[in-house]
Amino acid sequence: MNPIKYLFKRLKQKTFKDEVYFVLGIKISKIQLYQSALQHKSVFDPSVPNNERLEYLGDAILGAIVAEYLFKKYPTKDEGFLTEMRTKMVNRNHLNSLALQIGIDKLLKFNRSDFSIRNSQIFGNTLEALVGAIFLDKGYKRTYYVIMRKMIIPFVSIDDLEATQINIKNKLISWANREGKAVAFEDDLTLKKNIYAKQFNINLFIDGKLVAKGGGQNKKEACEEAAQIAYEEVVVQASNEQ
Repeated sequence: MNPIKYLFKRLKQKTFKDEVYFVLGIKISKIQLYQSALQHKSVFDPSVPNNERLEYLGDAILGAIVAEYLFKKYPTKDEGFLTEMRTKMVNRNHLNSLALQIGIDKLLKFNRSDFSIRNSQIFGNTLEALVGAIFLDKGYKRTYYVIMRKMIIPFVSIDDLEATQINIKNKLISWANREGKAVAFEDDLTLKKNIYAKQFNINLFIDGKLVAKGGGQNKKEACEEAAQIAYEEVVVQASNEQ
């Protein structure tokens, strides 16, 4: 049997605190925070709040930790480089991949029969929620240590990230700025939002013209999908015609 599967099979016989310790390497104190961080909206449980509020907090804390890490690692680099590297480290796809490597998908409670959720970025979102839980439970210094030891040092290749292009949304906005065009992301109010699947829909306008639509489990995902479509249909096509 795969050793990871074996360990998680063993963990089923242990407590929730044991499971969190295995993934994060910390002994948790405020168990309710972590239960909430690992509760997706697609599973309704009135006794446990879902992880949206913790995701919001964790996003900010993770951004600060990554910013501090990069500031110390690159003492001679300018603001533009540091900002781009931070963007690469905390983008949706990278966080989702990181969460899967850590094993967060084994702990998260979500509607596993809904494949649109399973194939989305909810695991990266949950990682952020867990960062928020750790911060509220242990404080900033301990959170920084956990992020470094359990996530960045073992799983993040800074050299690979340096060679990776910046996310597509920023590329689209940079192109629009160079071309003197205005980009706007607006909620698509024509589509009814599914409160359980938490589906967000975004319309992307360039100079007031609708050029792309995107959807996702949160607003960031929806914006990124719309930006990807717009970039391919507008920027790449314009480049090919030149």
